[in-house]
Amino acid sequence: MTYDELMSVLAGLRRAQIGNRRAPHKPLLVLWLLGRFAASGATAVTYDEAEDPVSRLINDFGPIVTSRSRARERAAMPFVHLERGLWDLRGRDGSDIGRDTPERGSLLRARGAHGRLRPEAETLLAAPGTLAAAARLLLEQHFTPALETPICEAVGLDLAAMDEADLIPAGRKRRRRRTGFAEEVLQAYAYACAFCGFDGALGRHPVGLEAAHVRWHSQDGPDEVHNGLALCSLHHTLFDLGVLGLLPGLRIQVSPLYVTRSAAGKAVYALHGEPVATPRPGQPAVDAAFVLWHGRQVFKRPGAVTPDVRLG
Repeated sequence: MTYDELMSVLAGLRRAQIGNRRAPHKPLLVLWLLGRFAASGATAVTYDEAEDPVSRLINDFGPIVTSRSRARERAAMPFVHLERGLWDLRGRDGSDIGRDTPERGSLLRARGAHGRLRPEAETLLAAPGTLAAAARLLLEQHFTPALETPICEAVGLDLAAMDEADLIPAGRKRRRRRTGFAEEVLQAYAYACAFCGFDGALGRHPVGLEAAHVRWHSQDGPDEVHNGLALCSLHHTLFDLGVLGLLPGLRIQVSPLYVTRSAAGKAVYALHGEPVATPRPGQPAVDAAFVLWHGRQVFKRPGAVTPDVRLG
């Protein structure tokens, strides 16, 4: 396996389909394994060790489920179905565990399931720059920038400390963000948060304001004003985490799963049902198709995910 082959395998991870929603189960398992490798130099792990932390990652950064038993065992899906060109999965007796094995945590625990990234992949990950490049690829393909820090913290990766920018081999292509997108979105909303109206500035320079994609850039969202909102840093993060969402008619919705005790936290509740600010004349409002995408793929709503799971 070469560097390019490893990156190709990671870029081509087949994703399960949960209803019509994204299911970043495999990328989250691999990111967790990369964090494990960064800490110990190895990825070998039993299902029993992986079940709780990987299931929490999927619950936090993937689509929601309502069944408590399913929430506890969500690591079973990627543990079984991660591509075998990358992943070696065996039982207690050393026998291979096939991808047709039922995705049940109780079965995997009973069989003593344990896996590791293949030795040739681990050898490549030990080379300067490869681990950070692999993590960056998965983050860019499956998530949005506001989630990079919380995901990396959750899996134990410090990309800045790896000096990734200097170590990524030349020639690796990324889907670049269009220059000017952020400024166009901020101008369209008169440099004020479309949710709360925050318009802070340091002298003549706006502070704490960001251009948010409604349909994420990593999920083919265009760098255009009709897919953007000017949001303060707090509401951008809450929007990307699915705490805040949009209703048809461009009103704000707050996830029923959001809880708080402080007065500052309760200010988020007050946003529910409030209209999103309209852009300046001549600028397009958010396209309804992107509102629908965010509602289906990001917003945390109880009962939003059906049990209809089809492996891709």
